[in-house]
Amino acid sequence: MALNGENTDSMVQATAEPPATAVVRVRPTASPTALGRIRSFAIHNALWFGLAGLVLAMCIASPTFRSLVNLQNVLSQNAVIGVVACGMLVVMISGGFDMSVGASGGLIVVTVAFLSGVIGIVPAILAGIVIGLIVGVLNGLIVAKLGINSFISTLAVGSVITGVTLVLTNAAPAQGDIGFLTGIAFGKIMGVPWLFVIFLSFAAITHLTLRRTKLGHWIFATGANASASYLSGVPTSLVRVAAFTFGGLAVAIAAVMLLSQSAVGQPSAGTAWPLNAIAICVIGGTSLSGGVGRVSNVIAAALILGVVSNALNQLGISPYWQPAVSGLVILIAVIVDRTTSGRQLR
Repeated sequence: MALNGENTDSMVQATAEPPATAVVRVRPTASPTALGRIRSFAIHNALWFGLAGLVLAMCIASPTFRSLVNLQNVLSQNAVIGVVACGMLVVMISGGFDMSVGASGGLIVVTVAFLSGVIGIVPAILAGIVIGLIVGVLNGLIVAKLGINSFISTLAVGSVITGVTLVLTNAAPAQGDIGFLTGIAFGKIMGVPWLFVIFLSFAAITHLTLRRTKLGHWIFATGANASASYLSGVPTSLVRVAAFTFGGLAVAIAAVMLLSQSAVGQPSAGTAWPLNAIAICVIGGTSLSGGVGRVSNVIAAALILGVVSNALNQLGISPYWQPAVSGLVILIAVIVDRTTSGRQLR
């Protein structure tokens, strides 16, 4: 049966036309409002605002606190632990802990003090740096190659180092000739203590290492997800060794800074370094599981703990309350970090 021309044309037109498709309208992403940008900036720099408020309150409450000499003392006294905290930051971002920093710091202080009277201060400092690097590499190899938990392994290494140091020194301080280090300990540049300038310089090096180098990106990746990073081609074992080595370098520099202040090598000089450095990193928002951390927050956190300690002294509060107050500050920081875990610290 033949089809007429009209039906044939309509069928051809029906088959030629593509089926109608639904049009999806994509709503453009709204640019952040001024209020949103302010809120993001405030969250991102909450520690610095807290530090400014704390300093302002203490300047009002205590005339001696706001004296130039006292403020300079706050900067110089917290520079040493600040350098240690920068090294601990790198280790924690990579997903580990270094509980041997205090023991290795004591060994380096004693070694540099002793050798300074034998071979001179500059070779003694170089020897101290070598010791710090060796301890860092050793910790990294134990963690990366043997797969031992970093908290336990570095705690064990620290115990061994402490025992060796006490045996070699008979628990007595080492005397030496520290030379130009005395001028660095008490010198100032434009009113800023040299020790604090060294701290800021090392913090800048740490920041550039983490943010501007491939190693830094690998450290963040390894701490965030070591298995996925390894499958993506990241040499996670080498990265962990490098992170602990950087931490060892930080300890060596901090030990030399401490020696410049005390002028003698005390075997127990760095006993409080491990917990204080971890506390500074935690207050600064560094993740305990790795992958997150900021150098600027470590600087602010170190100054906050220093100001709190100095404020208690200025107000005449018993020093026995200082650990309790510091612990409370750490607890608050952890709680705030948990409740605002959505913010980006990288």
